[in-house]
Amino acid sequence: MPLVNIQIIEGRSQEMINDLMKNVTDTVSESLDAPKKNIRVIVTEVPKTHWAIGGTSVKDLGR
Repeated sequence: MPLVNIQIIEGRSQEMINDLMKNVTDTVSESLDAPKKNIRVIVTEVPKTHWAIGGTSVKDLGR
């Protein structure tokens, strides 16, 4: 059973996340010839204060 774990910075709409999960499921299914019902996708949203680029939080970078 394929498991895909995706971490993204918070702030995207639920519709965007739903599209992401569907597209990832479709791609994994096609790539591995795996039934979609066996594919698990986990999306974790990380607060901008907990994601750093070059040692500075994304929030402080203004992104």
